[in-house]
Amino acid sequence: MRVLVAGASGAIGRQLLPLLAAVGHETIALVHRTPIEVENGHVVTANALDRDALVTAVSEFEPEVVVNLLTAIPQNLNSRKFDQEFALTNRLRTEGTANLVVATRGVRMISESVAFGYAPQPGLIADESKPLWRNGPKPFRPTLAALEELERVTAETGGVALRFGNLVGPGTGFGADGMVISAVRGGKFPIVGDGSGTFSFVHTHDAATAIVAALERPEVRGVLNIVDDQPLATRDWLPALAQMIGAPKPRRIPVWLARLAAGSWGAAYLNGLVGATNARAKAQLDWRPRYPRVQEAWAADLTAVMAPSVAV
Repeated sequence: MRVLVAGASGAIGRQLLPLLAAVGHETIALVHRTPIEVENGHVVTANALDRDALVTAVSEFEPEVVVNLLTAIPQNLNSRKFDQEFALTNRLRTEGTANLVVATRGVRMISESVAFGYAPQPGLIADESKPLWRNGPKPFRPTLAALEELERVTAETGGVALRFGNLVGPGTGFGADGMVISAVRGGKFPIVGDGSGTFSFVHTHDAATAIVAALERPEVRGVLNIVDDQPLATRDWLPALAQMIGAPKPRRIPVWLARLAAGSWGAAYLNGLVGATNARAKAQLDWRPRYPRVQEAWAADLTAVMAPSVAV
């Protein structure tokens, strides 16, 4: 197929492009500025928020499917200014997505969504039927609204929105040079409250293989959680990560102090998230993560920063 990858220079896109070439797809890699190389395809440059420029850039290729990975998330995200930091990404997920639909004449779309927007419930591991966090922290609400619009438009194309967990791998916050790893190494990533906030992770390679699987199954529609097999509470994964990279043992702070230091979304992110299940994606896409546990993903990616005395 001819596959348009919008946001091809991002962390998932860089994992996806060689996989598309390997299985024989012709790729049209849409980027804004970052130069990339594509095997068996083309690179086009356009601003997804400029509808006319986008139509001019991609219409001649007549893609048969669109992979929508449009984001503009800062590498060093300031959680106290979360709504400002995500404003451009929210526009890309709404205006940019609408422009993609026009530029590609509404062909089937596979879009990047998130699996950590479910409403908190004690002990919940969320499947795709669970309600989203619409009454969550005020800075997060515009982002959730943008994600819901993204998922709605994706469904209208007969496509599927893949709700990815917290991304692990090169170019992510949990990558070797990412902001989370840096904060953990500096003793600046605490356990908040009782540490019960639960994360579902996914390596960018596994995110990419899920996209390839979705390309092969046009009958799959709606939303799917793309996460690893083992949701983990912060009180479990954070000390393990710190030990793995030879960082100080994470300190514990109360929720009220986290709100002062990191804002309402920062505190909620560290202590309010719920994990997600990948059962539906396994069944409908016949997909399995290469890294079923985040510890395995970190062991593969963080060799350069691991403590020499720690065996994994």
